[in-house]
Amino acid sequence: MALRNWVRETGIDLVQINGQRRYGGPPPGWVGSPPPAGSEVFIGKLPQEMYENTLIPLFQSVGTLYEFRLMMTFSGLNRGFAYAKYSNWQGAEEAIATLNNLEVQEGYTIVVCKSLEKCELSVDGLPASVSQKYLEAVVLKATEGVLSITLHASPYQKKAKLAVLKYSSHRAAAMAKKTLMEGNVRLCGENMKVGWLKPEMKEKLQLCKEKHGKHLGSPKQLPMSLKLCNVLDCLNTLCCQKCLGTPHFFTKCVQVKPGGWLQYWCQLVIPAWPFPFGGLLWVQEDAPNTSGHEKAKSAVARLALRKIECLLT
Repeated sequence: MALRNWVRETGIDLVQINGQRRYGGPPPGWVGSPPPAGSEVFIGKLPQEMYENTLIPLFQSVGTLYEFRLMMTFSGLNRGFAYAKYSNWQGAEEAIATLNNLEVQEGYTIVVCKSLEKCELSVDGLPASVSQKYLEAVVLKATEGVLSITLHASPYQKKAKLAVLKYSSHRAAAMAKKTLMEGNVRLCGENMKVGWLKPEMKEKLQLCKEKHGKHLGSPKQLPMSLKLCNVLDCLNTLCCQKCLGTPHFFTKCVQVKPGGWLQYWCQLVIPAWPFPFGGLLWVQEDAPNTSGHEKAKSAVARLALRKIECLLT
């Protein structure tokens, strides 16, 4: 009841999906790119009867929240942990410094620490006959944001293979994990196990690679046109591959004209690139739910992609 009243009074929109209830991502009024890596904290040891009406104000008190995700059970209780993503990494640092080991109820001291944004999945138990080409075709069709796919002999199952799937973000990897675990995607393995790639498994695969000299299937950086559906993903991937850092966009609408035409100032800053990209440009919001900010960012991202690829190749 308290949660329902708080939602009604504040107008905050909570969306429940895939075993979690989410606020923001982005929040109302947000302009620009999502926060950089390192902006999210993990919150553990929560009392099961504590909800967003208490947690969101608490975590907003130390910084601007971009997103808050509370993990939920089917019975409607929280699962004892949540994630808070701030507008920048400083907010996350402040949350850890201020709220870690805070007693939120008598006998309940919460844990607040950096969230590990995992981006790699392991798929074990694939049949020995599965090929790299077949695996790529199935995974690319079923999931988004794939950066690379490698195929190995399984360290745990005889006559089986293990695939490592690397994604462009934690969210892309989490959605892929859910899709593959639901069983709607056929990868030919009856005993197939999908999970996060654990450090000890990664180390074991690396040792096998050094011992035998190569993977079963050559590790591939997949062609951009195949693996990613938009230019912003392409730019993020290129910056990751070239160790240039996470791209940051700054946009502002400066002029409006009839017919849906908007003039934007847009600047793209890439940490390891010597100069920014951008300037003034016109875009048209010619369809419902289209964002002029997103169109401006895409236009500048295309310019940056051409320039970076030209100079680095």
